[in-house]
Amino acid sequence: MVHFLWLHSPIPIPTKSSYMRKAIIFFCFTFFLLAQHVDEEIKVSYTKSYTFESVGNYREAIKVLTPLYTKYPKGYVLNLRFAWLFYLDKKYSDAQKYYQKASVLKPDALDPKLGLVRVLLATFTFEEAEQKAYEILKKDYYNYYANLYATQALNAQKKYDASLIIVQKMLALYPTDISYLELLAVIYKETNHSYLHELYENILILDPNNTFVKNNM
Repeated sequence: MVHFLWLHSPIPIPTKSSYMRKAIIFFCFTFFLLAQHVDEEIKVSYTKSYTFESVGNYREAIKVLTPLYTKYPKGYVLNLRFAWLFYLDKKYSDAQKYYQKASVLKPDALDPKLGLVRVLLATFTFEEAEQKAYEILKKDYYNYYANLYATQALNAQKKYDASLIIVQKMLALYPTDISYLELLAVIYKETNHSYLHELYENILILDPNNTFVKNNM
């Protein structure tokens, strides 16, 4: 320290370490500001995308996220979002591509695998949908959607014995679940089961405005 008689306190002479500390503080502060800007950009883009999705404008929902994808092509959530929006827009080949990319980025994640099954069901590729659903069930035996999609794929192939096993398994866990009760009704209708009409009535008790039952009774 160098002391001057006319001052009450000493004036420090900058050292190499003090310059380094200032540089680090400046870098951290700059990084913080940039991170805030990036976070805000991501937030705004996603908010716009959700808004467009809510009104069925899936192309614009994709478009507002495209600049982000250019910056972050390996973002898992972003690839999953693109896949979902392309699926809603019935661009199934694109949806499949992005679900596959998301699955590569996070191999253990089930969301992209379930998404692929949805695409396969939408494109009437029922045998492959069945296989993919069963692959998921090997990892997660009681996965709600994997069981649901497997049943849909089996019903589409008229494999009612196999689908009945799944439906009974899931209804043991979710006895009042409308989706599985409707799938059970499909099985009963196609196999001429005597309990079908009573099942319809039970569904209407749970869901009085159920369009599936009203269209099939």
